[in-house]
Amino acid sequence: MKEVAVPPGRQPLLAASFVACLATILEMPLDLLPDLPADTDPARGWAVSRWLGGLGLGLARVADPVTFAWAGPWLAQVRPPAGRQTRFVVMYGVPSGVAWDPAGDGEVSSDWIEDGFIVAAADIALARPARPTAPVADGTVDGIWVAAAAGEPARGLAVAHALAGRGLAGDRHVTGTGTFPSGLPGSALTLIEAEVCESFAPPLRPGEHRRNLVTRGIELNALVGREFMIGDVRCRGMRLCEPCKVAERYAARPILRALVHRGGLRADIIHDGQIRVGDPIHVTGSSAADH
Repeated sequence: MKEVAVPPGRQPLLAASFVACLATILEMPLDLLPDLPADTDPARGWAVSRWLGGLGLGLARVADPVTFAWAGPWLAQVRPPAGRQTRFVVMYGVPSGVAWDPAGDGEVSSDWIEDGFIVAAADIALARPARPTAPVADGTVDGIWVAAAAGEPARGLAVAHALAGRGLAGDRHVTGTGTFPSGLPGSALTLIEAEVCESFAPPLRPGEHRRNLVTRGIELNALVGREFMIGDVRCRGMRLCEPCKVAERYAARPILRALVHRGGLRADIIHDGQIRVGDPIHVTGSSAADH
């Protein structure tokens, strides 16, 4: 996402913040979005509906926005306590937290949320993005981390036993004591790039990102849908490991927005084996995305 701010003095705030949030999600300049009549509901008016329709998109209303979670951006209408104006914010993650608040300070209580909307494709088959090409350069394992349960400290290892379909021995993904369910596709192994961690000041610590493997020199996003080797262990990239409100709770500093599309990879382990610090990481063969 590319944050778009509300221009100084732009009113009414509800409409101005809505357009800024929509422009942020679409990564478009504010001046390309339609001007909204001051007396209309910005999310339900025909101006936005018709304009989005021209892009093959629409707005889908969220049934229960207070508990809604989505591994991507969505719009929430929030009504703060008396004395502060109702506005829109961009939410992100499972569970969701505030990723961008163009007309506020980012402090939003869940009980302020009174409505929510997803920007959706009218025909999802036409809207699916092309997969990135496979990484050309190999990478390496920079660090191995496990935690016995949700909230338990991350423990560094020099070598870990990878269990097919389960995770790393001693980790909460194997024992079913993590925040999220174990045993499902993409739940065995989580990875993050060292370069991403080092882009924070101070660098993101293992106890903050909570990923199993820290890698170096390889683009993890490009491994979605591909089989790859970590040393002698075969894995399959399943989906991006997007950030959520849980990550910010562990970090105790704002990291959700900075990790959007940079939070790493969720992968399955196909065969048992040993993973060691320093092991090479390389793609094996092609994927369906290449054809």
